[in-house]
Amino acid sequence: MSEDAIRYDATHIQVLEGWEAIRKRPGMYVGSTGKRGLHQLVFEVADRAVNEVLASLAGSVDVTLTPDGGVRVADDGPGVPIETAGDTGGLEALLTRMPAGAEPGGRHAVLLGLFGIGPCVTNALSSHLTAEVRREGVCWIQEYARGVALTPPTAAGPTTGSGTTIAFRPDADIFGTAKCSFAVLTERFRELCFLNRDLDITLTDERPLGESRSVRLRFPGGARDFVAFLDAQAGAPVHPDVIGFEQEDPRMAGTVEVALRWCNSREERVRSFANSRPTPEGGTHAVGFRDGVTAAVNAYVRKRRLMTAADTDLSPDRIGQGLTAVVSVKLDQPEFHGATHGILGGGAVRTCVAEAVREHLGTWLEGHPEQAAAVLGRIIRATPRG
Repeated sequence: MSEDAIRYDATHIQVLEGWEAIRKRPGMYVGSTGKRGLHQLVFEVADRAVNEVLASLAGSVDVTLTPDGGVRVADDGPGVPIETAGDTGGLEALLTRMPAGAEPGGRHAVLLGLFGIGPCVTNALSSHLTAEVRREGVCWIQEYARGVALTPPTAAGPTTGSGTTIAFRPDADIFGTAKCSFAVLTERFRELCFLNRDLDITLTDERPLGESRSVRLRFPGGARDFVAFLDAQAGAPVHPDVIGFEQEDPRMAGTVEVALRWCNSREERVRSFANSRPTPEGGTHAVGFRDGVTAAVNAYVRKRRLMTAADTDLSPDRIGQGLTAVVSVKLDQPEFHGATHGILGGGAVRTCVAEAVREHLGTWLEGHPEQAAAVLGRIIRATPRG
């Protein structure tokens, strides 16, 4: 063992906190120092604004990509409190301190950032950030550079209305020439609005000279609208109705929303979400959905004698051909597996989702015999996947 190793003690440990730690290892907090990281900066700021709307404190969120490469996120909520001495819930705390409990709780909370740390990550990784708070008739302004406050919150005069606007410019020393993608941001915000009917998000891109573009995202139809959107890129639907329902079940301490429709396609498109977070690896809610669909379809087939007694039940793979579906659960205490939360656990979730899907799909099949005949005819005639 070397002499340096023997002398290693507590004096050799460098403790980094707050903005210093974030700037030292940005990839740990936003995933990368490329486009993915830039998008996470936007999501960390938008996270708070989106949850204001979901808590019925605000009506809408406006996100703007500005010509100088910056981003502006505004909401019409009550405005972030302007903190007083010792306050831990005000503006400066929001922009400089990492919360002890990073991830928000409750079924209605949306997590857009990687770990729920919030705007302090964006502030630390921005060359400049300006926060404007309109609260109780006063407009407050505070400016930062690379996570450090240049001024205290300063009253800038009277104002009408209320809300919070955070404008930031990502630090080129960290992100180089990477630019936010309007398409990527649109996709994620659209997804959120499909999964949360109360959300109203407008995304504007002012960067193209003379070609500013804007999209407003609001979908009162929820998961049904989501399926119709996904189906627009698939074959013609086998039946016109999008089958959908939403149901609460205390056994899993949450709600399940499901929408589905079969199309003339061999591809299966099932998208699953837990607390508005994509679960690309599936989990108990996705397995429960397949259990329920399989049980409902086979029960209907047997009741109508569409196959002989000697025939085996239709398999989930065969039933899933051409199926487009969205499965969304919102749980008080979701159990995720893995650091990336890509798969949902919880045994009760599988049972609850399966029972709900079997009941509602079975009722729809019974109540829509012509559409059911089209669906089952296609499934029975389909060639099993090899």
